[in-house]
Amino acid sequence: MKVPFIDLQRAHAPIKAELLAAFEKTIEHGGYCLGPDVTAFEAGFAKEQGVSRSVGLGSGTEALHLIACAMGIGPGDEVIIPSFTFIASAWFAQYVGARVVFADIDPISYTLDPAALEALITERTKAIVVTHLFGQAADMDPILELAASRGIRVVEDAAQAHLACYKGKSVGEIGDAGAFSFYPTKNLGGLGEGGCVTSRDGELLNLIEILRAHGSKERYLNHYVGYNNRLEGLQAAALNVKLPALRGKTERRQQIADTYLNGIQHPEIVLPQVMGWGRSVYHMFTIQHPERDRLRSYLAENGIGTDIVYPHPLHLQPCFGFLGYKVGDFPVAERLAQRCLSLPIVPELTDEEVNYVIEILNAFQ
Repeated sequence: MKVPFIDLQRAHAPIKAELLAAFEKTIEHGGYCLGPDVTAFEAGFAKEQGVSRSVGLGSGTEALHLIACAMGIGPGDEVIIPSFTFIASAWFAQYVGARVVFADIDPISYTLDPAALEALITERTKAIVVTHLFGQAADMDPILELAASRGIRVVEDAAQAHLACYKGKSVGEIGDAGAFSFYPTKNLGGLGEGGCVTSRDGELLNLIEILRAHGSKERYLNHYVGYNNRLEGLQAAALNVKLPALRGKTERRQQIADTYLNGIQHPEIVLPQVMGWGRSVYHMFTIQHPERDRLRSYLAENGIGTDIVYPHPLHLQPCFGFLGYKVGDFPVAERLAQRCLSLPIVPELTDEEVNYVIEILNAFQ
């Protein structure tokens, strides 16, 4: 049996006709950069996510970038960021000239460890970026409490966390702003790049709307140094087709995760834990094993696709060598990078495929 890690063709084939019909409408009205499809998606995603408003952008990376710009973060400032996450989380600081300060992660949730924060805060700390990693919301209350006591902004990197909640609150508006990605492999993915910003701060969102369109409030009159970071109409059209199925597909991911959690019995495999503050939406189902590479090869030999997300913690990335971090600085992140392996969990998997993955895993020697 062949079990793909991700198969976008399988995901898109059933809705191909609907996608083409949506593109035809976009071609007819001509709203390619912003336009009615984007407006509809911004409203629809905000409603589905349970937030007050969203602003569509060209990518999740640019969502983080424009949040930093709108918050006025820049040279001389410091931003605390977890070391185990996708590198775009760190671009939040790097793109605006602020200094990245890395922090270790919690060994159970794999998200930013609140206990690691206080020792890292200085008078230059302006923001904390919290990644809701693999679809699991981070433990926000202690982070928010500490940040509020020091006047520090909290930014949620929710690129992997569509529909995720923390103690009943939707991610994206728990902190000062949230960044989402609609890259094709995300839980809600377009047919190319896309992202958005959410926030309870209407003025911040208003500024981001201006910054995304060359800093212009009106045509050919530029009020700020801006960027070309608009969500494209055709991408929004595709996302509008896919949005109504998001909740059902999320439930299917959680169902697959439950099957894995109940079925994988291998004594050396560490399974992800269900956190008391909120169920993961399982962008990834990531296990640990002391012989991760040998396990991955074994699964590949048996037709099962996997991925290593992420093999290198950010503090050891070559591009951040100038910061002076070394091996051993963040042991939890380093250990996870050496042991982690993500299993197939896309909602298009059949029960037979899921059970096959479990059977092969349990037989590993």
